Amino acid sequence: MAVGLSGLAFGAAAITAGLSVAQACVLSLLTFTGASQFALAGAVGAGGNLVAASAGALLLGGRNTLYGLRMADLLRVRGPRRLLAAHGVIDETAAVTLAQPTPAAARAGFVTTFASLYITWNLSTLGGALGTSFLGDPAVLGLDVVGPATFLAILWPRLAASAELRWLALGGAAIALGATPFLPPGVPVLLSAAAVLVVMAR
Repeated sequence: MAVGLSGLAFGAAAITAGLSVAQACVLSLLTFTGASQFALAGAVGAGGNLVAASAGALLLGGRNTLYGLRMADLLRVRGPRRLLAAHGVIDETAAVTLAQPTPAAARAGFVTTFASLYITWNLSTLGGALGTSFLGDPAVLGLDVVGPATFLAILWPRLAASAELRWLALGGAAIALGATPFLPPGVPVLLSAAAVLVVMAR
């Protein structure tokens, strides 16, 4: 349910940011990580450079690499299937996979969660994008706030659970706000994301 609502919100946010229905759908098909997609749509909607927006989204999605390292021994995927499995490594699939008592249960949990969320996310993205595209100017209806609000809703549970993450988020926001008057749209977010990742890697 939550994934479907987030997918609808992303479809709406993507159209509001100026992307087409096809671009929104391709982004969900190929990226499949909500926080990064919302960040990219937000940066593009603010007039940001597509390269900077994409780089920021990649940095934000970098945490999935850490999940993948932890899940590799459980999934034991080899060959071309490894690329497909990597595409499904997100917060939800990692949580389900790592909670299982045996490797077999972990693999079953991963496949089931990945398949169900992938289908739901992409269908709801299509629905949100199509619905918003028929509304004329989405900003007139206040839909321009859907993306940032949903992005915050995705991040909030993680921030609420960790004081360290709250300080990192506050520091990243301060960097972005301080850089905004001096740098093109999208670059301050990229700069803050890079700074936060450097701190986390220490």
